This record gives sequence, structure tokens and C-alpha cells, in this order.
Amino acid sequence: MAECSRHEPVLEWTLVDSDHNREIPMTRNLQFAAAVAAALLFASSAIAGDNELSGQEKQAGWQLLFNGKDLTGWKCNNGKPIATPVEKGSLVPYKSGGYIIMHEKPVDNFVLKCDVRWEDPRCNSGIFFRVEDPKNPVHTGFEIQVMSGTNVGKHQFGAIYDLVTTTKNAGKETGQWNAVEIRCYGPYINVKVNGEDVAAMNCDKFGQPGVCPDGTKHKYKLNGEPRAIKEFARTGYLGFQDHGHKVWYKNVKLLKLDLKE
Repeated sequence: MAECSRHEPVLEWTLVDSDHNREIPMTRNLQFAAAVAAALLFASSAIAGDNELSGQEKQAGWQLLFNGKDLTGWKCNNGKPIATPVEKGSLVPYKSGGYIIMHEKPVDNFVLKCDVRWEDPRCNSGIFFRVEDPKNPVHTGFEIQVMSGTNVGKHQFGAIYDLVTTTKNAGKETGQWNAVEIRCYGPYINVKVNGEDVAAMNCDKFGQPGVCPDGTKHKYKLNGEPRAIKEFARTGYLGFQDHGHKVWYKNVKLLKLDLKE
């Protein structure tokens, strides 16, 4: 009795050559190679170098706010030119000549991404946004705390300063880059550090002047009087704080959002 040999079936796809009106069989090996090539092409479109937009980001409408080479589009909040040059492809607020180095165009609803690092374990800085009055950013805008340490609280890394405590501390060790993402959409503010949700708030719930919903007091005042966070402007400037420590910011990217009624 003759032995029956089993052969593994060959999976085939078919490519259509429209120029010559013919079909070209595609074996499993070619299928695998094509899949790998497609995956590599997709991956390359998602990757960008420092201070560059990836293909996917360009397609989605992201804007690069800092080119990594010069200070185009940036100034001190007091209107003066920034005194500190770009250093190793990064913005450096330290000794810039202003309280914050600020992007020249105000924004309302957006997602902001940036990377930040420091070398001093006593680091203290902040990411400001929706600043209504550039000459008074401390009381007319929001701040995301940037600092070293492993604690949680209203003054720890990722906190919406003096308003919302962090749910976790997702910061990395001193000297490493941290990815920060801030989303502002109407009254809602959400913060991520290194891909993890760390703080969120609904400004409409902060309706009592000088007081947070949890009953604690906050610092914000207008003309010397406590103000309600609910009344803050929802359009304003963004920037990075000089709080006496050298901090580096790069990959500053913005995606504008349309607020649907």
C-alpha cells in the first residue's frame, strides 16, 4: 500500500496587475513579507525625532510650538525677549528674564504635550496655560506642578496647582525625561504624566470664591479678593515657569480641539 504524503497547504493571496490586466498569485511568504513591510511603514509614520511631528501627528492636525533650534514664537510674559538661549534642543526658563516663557498665541480648547527633565533634586517649575493676563500668570491662569519627589498632593508633580491633588506620582527619577499631556476642553482639565492619568477637574464645580469643592482654600485672587475658578477665562496663553531651578522642555506640541455645543 502506497504511503500517503501530507503537504502543508499553501495559502495564497492574489495581487491584481491593472496595467497588464492579469492576476499574480501571492504565496504565504510574500504575504508575510508584505505584512511586515506594512507594519514597518505604519510604525515609521508614528515615530518622530525630537522637536518634530510624526506623520500621524501631522495628519491629525498637531502643531509644533517649539522647533528645537531657536525661540521663534516665544517670549517672556513681561514682553521682553527670552534671555536664555535654546540648550541642546530644549527651552530653558531658568534666568529667562520673565516669570514664565510664553508662547505668543493664546489657545482655548486643546491638548498640549511636552517632555520635561531636571537635574537638581530640589527642582520646582510649572506648566502654565489659559493665562488671561500675562503680567499676572499666578492669579489668572492654571499651573501644572513640575517638581521632583515621589509624593502626591496639590503641590506635587502633575497636580493642578493648589486646586486638585494628584491620584499618583508617575514621575521618573531625577535626570530622566518625563512626558506630560494636558487636555483642556470647556470646563474640563485632565493631566497625564508618562501616560498615566494623575489629575482631573471640572472648573464649573469650583464656583465658590477662594474655596475648592473639598472645602480647602486656594490662592487665586482678583484685585486682592478671592475669586471663583469657574469664572476663569477659558482662552489664554501657555508657558513654562522659572522658579529658580534649571529645567529643560522639548517636544512641545499642540492639538486644537473644537468645542461641540
